[in-house]
Amino acid sequence: MKVMNGKVALAALLVASTAGAQATKAPAPAAQQVRKDAAQDAVKLPKATVLELKNGARLLLVEKHEVPLVSFSAKVRGGALGDPEGKEGVAALAAELLQKGAGKRDAAQFAETVDSVGGVLGVASGRESLEIGGQFMSRDTALMVELLSDMLMRPRFDAAELDKMRERMVSELAAAKDGDLRGIIGTYFQAFHFGTHPYGRPVGGSEASLATLTREDVLAYAKAHLGGDRLILSVVGDFDAKKLAKQLEAALGGWNRAGTPVPAAPPTQPLKGRRVLLVDKPDATQTYFWAGNTGISRTDPARVDVSLANTVLGGRFTSLLNTALRVKSGLTYGAGSAVLPGIQPGPFAVSSYTKTESTGQALDMALEVLASYRQQGMDDATLASAKEYVLGQFPPTLETSQQIAARLSELAFYGLDSSDVDEFASKVAATDKARILAAIQRVMPAQEDLTVVLIGKASAIREVARKYGPVTEMRITDPYFAPRSAAKAQ
Repeated sequence: MKVMNGKVALAALLVASTAGAQATKAPAPAAQQVRKDAAQDAVKLPKATVLELKNGARLLLVEKHEVPLVSFSAKVRGGALGDPEGKEGVAALAAELLQKGAGKRDAAQFAETVDSVGGVLGVASGRESLEIGGQFMSRDTALMVELLSDMLMRPRFDAAELDKMRERMVSELAAAKDGDLRGIIGTYFQAFHFGTHPYGRPVGGSEASLATLTREDVLAYAKAHLGGDRLILSVVGDFDAKKLAKQLEAALGGWNRAGTPVPAAPPTQPLKGRRVLLVDKPDATQTYFWAGNTGISRTDPARVDVSLANTVLGGRFTSLLNTALRVKSGLTYGAGSAVLPGIQPGPFAVSSYTKTESTGQALDMALEVLASYRQQGMDDATLASAKEYVLGQFPPTLETSQQIAARLSELAFYGLDSSDVDEFASKVAATDKARILAAIQRVMPAQEDLTVVLIGKASAIREVARKYGPVTEMRITDPYFAPRSAAKAQ
């Protein structure tokens, strides 16, 4: 079966989460022309037919007849927020198992059915929702609806498939800890920074929590968190909206509501002071680091300003961080920064990796760049370059039917409307240095308020780590992502 990479799909949604801004004063004549040009070239979301079924499921349908394809993107509210304490990863395990047998088809038959028609279908667990996406030829729309409804309403959760998937997830975690640590250091950062808050829990579970999961745990999760009232489904492609609406209502209208209210994460706040987590990997020849604090939510009014600010700091190859650490000093092959918004403010962090012996030099340089940027902001030329870059990168995120479907579902999930996309270009063009500096100083942490996570050879960098604040240590072989004092059951 051609399965989507769930992590890539989630990352694409996060990267695309930039729109909206506060009102600004009247622009100068040169800025007026930029704004006019941006408005003319703006990407516009197609208008969707929006329906709500009696069970609360929300459908968004867009006819697009250029090619004989139908793409869909679904979100089922809950995700890893529904993981019980000590059972982190159960949502991720349930998501994987949805495509491992459903309805009348076992795992092999389900995969063969998708593959035989050249379809694409995949599921992944996000922090706040399960993500399902797929694409089929328009002639196979009825089959697509059948497979989707089977996955959601009649999953088998076969015990043998569960055992295999759980073992695979544990093996993948172990491999990640022994491989390129850029893919996993963010999990350590969020676990340490957010602690017992739900945002601190590893979405994919830990080796410790995954080992405890049973079929009963998955069934309990499904009963509590899978239901029609949790579903947002966007479909874009070559179909008749009225006909498809009837098919979807017949297939999904009988899906019961979930057994519990949607789990909600409490508000998050930036933390005061410094704290350092040192994860010991004795055989490491490089140190990987993240340094940051709590950032913004997906609906933050200044999200366009933050997007531009992050682009300049660490969001492109010519960013301040990459220029300083890679281009000019040769300390690393890459340095950057990330804003990861959710319903509540998620993390903001600068990140890089370097040889063990240059750990202090690289981290010092990254923090110096951040401190200088936080104080000075950007000049006119840099702002103009950032606007051009962001405006150039935005249209390719909404070229395909799959991308449009994903964006429609994402906007509905966060309670946003089409203006998030339609007005993005004009809002990028309208912002100014003062507003961006205000966003930088609000969102990007001061030097005295930092969470720092380092993964490397502790015996060689322990004294370096102590320069940045009180140090807590753990081992890369520990079967969890945070010290026991920070989170009891990850």
